[in-house]
Amino acid sequence: MQEIELICFQLITAAGGAKSNYIKAVQKAKLGEYAEAERLIAEGDEMMKQGHLPHSDLVQKEAAGEAVPMGLILTHAEDQMMSAEVFKVMAEEIIELYKKVESR
Repeated sequence: MQEIELICFQLITAAGGAKSNYIKAVQKAKLGEYAEAERLIAEGDEMMKQGHLPHSDLVQKEAAGEAVPMGLILTHAEDQMMSAEVFKVMAEEIIELYKKVESR
C-alpha cells in the first residue's frame, strides 16, 4: 500500500508543479513575455512527464491483472493530473489570444 501512496504523491507533486508553471506562463504572456511563457509551458510539460511515468506503471499493473486499490488519494492524484492537462490546453489558448490581441 505504501508504494501506491508514494506513486500518488509523485503524481500530485508533478501535476501541481506543472499547473503552477502553466499559470505562470499565462501571467508572463499577459506581460508580453512570450519566450518566458513558452519556457514555462515546456518546464511544466517536463514535470507532467515525471508524473506520467509512475502513472503508466499503475496502468500497466492493472492491465496485467494486478489489483490497484482505488482510494481517495489515488482519485485525488488522477484529478490533479487531469486538471493540469486541461489547464495546459487552456493556457496555450490564452497565450495565443494574447499574441493575437497584441499583434493588432
